[in-house]
Amino acid sequence: MTTQKKQSRGRSILAAASGNVLEWYDFTVYGFMASTIAVLFFPSEDKVASLLSAFAVLAVGYAARPVGSLLFGHIGDRFGRKPVLIASVMTMGLGSVAIAALPTYDQIGITAAVLLVLIRIAQGISVAGEYTTSGVLIVEQAPANRRALTGSWIAFAMMWGCVLGSAVPTLISNLLTDEQMHSWGWRIPFVIGGLIAFLSTVLRRHLTEAAPKVQEWELGSPVLHTLKRFPGLIFEMMVLVIPVSVIYFVIFVYAVTYIGSEPGFTSAEALDITTANLVIMALFVPVCGYIADKVGLRAALMCAAISAIVLALPCWWLMLSNKLELVFIGQLGLTLASTAGWALSITALTQMAPQHLRCSTVAIGYNICLAVFGGTTPFVATYLVQETGDTFAPAFYIVLVSTLSAIVIWRIPKHIARAGPMSVEPE
Repeated sequence: MTTQKKQSRGRSILAAASGNVLEWYDFTVYGFMASTIAVLFFPSEDKVASLLSAFAVLAVGYAARPVGSLLFGHIGDRFGRKPVLIASVMTMGLGSVAIAALPTYDQIGITAAVLLVLIRIAQGISVAGEYTTSGVLIVEQAPANRRALTGSWIAFAMMWGCVLGSAVPTLISNLLTDEQMHSWGWRIPFVIGGLIAFLSTVLRRHLTEAAPKVQEWELGSPVLHTLKRFPGLIFEMMVLVIPVSVIYFVIFVYAVTYIGSEPGFTSAEALDITTANLVIMALFVPVCGYIADKVGLRAALMCAAISAIVLALPCWWLMLSNKLELVFIGQLGLTLASTAGWALSITALTQMAPQHLRCSTVAIGYNICLAVFGGTTPFVATYLVQETGDTFAPAFYIVLVSTLSAIVIWRIPKHIARAGPMSVEPE
């Protein structure tokens, strides 16, 4: 490979990955600020009801993803990956700024909650093409022996978005009083989200890619063609990604709020250990990509699924302890168990998808999963614990979805054999 090609590929990876920093920064910030947002936009005498309302808005944003996957999947397969990546990051950034400027319930009543929901829906639609399209673009351009490592940089960027989404609220909450945080401090993280979007847009202006090839659906929609021809594949993609989304939202969103509300722990302490584990996760993502290129995608992903099944209950037991160091160890165990899934899922999905329908297939499968099992997880975990009285309910949820995912992981080589080769080099 020439030096010029290496530099071009490096710039493509940086530009494509940058938007994922924003996507996961924004959604992590919202999750970590859920308790504050609940009070400001959904005031209620019942704190659990307020928190459920805030988590429901998080779920609504994810529920909008399938709509975005249809829109951006069509654009990505018909007109190219670059238009999707620019449009998605700009819309996401504008949404962050809009939330930062949004009046609260005390100022404009129920209209504040309605506007918040509408903004989250718009953001959910916009990010539907972000993670998947950026991953498809760089995996397609990667050498055959480095696809897992190349795809892992998308997850690496995503994790640093999560780190920022955890670290920024942590820093602000440590610098400000509770009164200042509820008054205006909660807006700062969303303003920063707007700045990240601007930087990513600048980087993406110079993305290069191969021109889309006209296929048999030339006069129709690639999305409709995907839904008609590959519903089974879409379903299996969903099942493959379920543990990735569920484990993340259980240990990094639901658990932060739960632990921070328990006697003996503060919200700042809960955010501190979460930020530390996110940093560890981010550092191990490219390591998982490197290993997968050596041992194979299926072996690496299967190891991750089995680890999640085995570690879910003991790690959750540690997270429910009254000692901060044990909580950290428990969260670390589940963090490491889910790292390979995040690192390798975009490469696996891209290689499973038909060559001429990659954006549509990957976007639909991934985003339906995130809509059904991702954004709803904090709500489901809260509800299950509330209704059953069993604090281990979230851990059993992790065991269930990881077991289902292992079945699909076993079939990965068959999917890749049918999918065909990657696309040509960018022009």
